[in-house]
Amino acid sequence: MVETSVVTTKGQVVIPRKIRARFHIKKGTRICFELGGGEIILKPLTSEYFEKIAGILGVGGRATKALLEERAKERQQEDQA
Repeated sequence: MVETSVVTTKGQVVIPRKIRARFHIKKGTRICFELGGGEIILKPLTSEYFEKIAGILGVGGRATKALLEERAKERQQEDQA
């Protein structure tokens, strides 16, 4: 699948709808930018992402739970603002 977008003067891009749907990206989803081999890799920081890397941390998922709780608190603060 090849999709394109245009960078605005503010450096913003629109992630195409099909890609957002495939990776469960919605309003408020944080995105991780990784650089490697002359490429920019975007990774959505969704609950699926944290569950996937939980085994790497070797703490039985406690870190994932803490990160998800922190994200929920951030969303509440944003909603109240």
